[in-house]
Amino acid sequence: MGIQDIIEGKKQWRAHMARVKALPADYQIVYKEMQKYFFKIGPVGLTDGTLLPGIVEFFEEGVASGQEVLELIGDDVAAFCDDLVKDSRTYADIYQESITGKPGTAEQ
Repeated sequence: MGIQDIIEGKKQWRAHMARVKALPADYQIVYKEMQKYFFKIGPVGLTDGTLLPGIVEFFEEGVASGQEVLELIGDDVAAFCDDLVKDSRTYADIYQESITGKPGTAEQ
């Protein structure tokens, strides 16, 4: 990763966060909680750059249609997040596979 990649990544992240800040306050609160949750559980797909922008786009559509954030996702934010990444591997899964010696791991 070169310096240009880092600079471009920062520009994209700032643009992404500007979109989040343009959302109503209740949407921002829920987004930030979702972001914390995803950073904690560590889905592998988080780094490909589609999960969080997809959530912002979904929220922007909800705002445009006049819906409250909890109408979109339900009362259980963690359950909504889990449903989004239920078929994704997490870094914890990869680590567990590496220490148990399952096929396709680093111990082979």
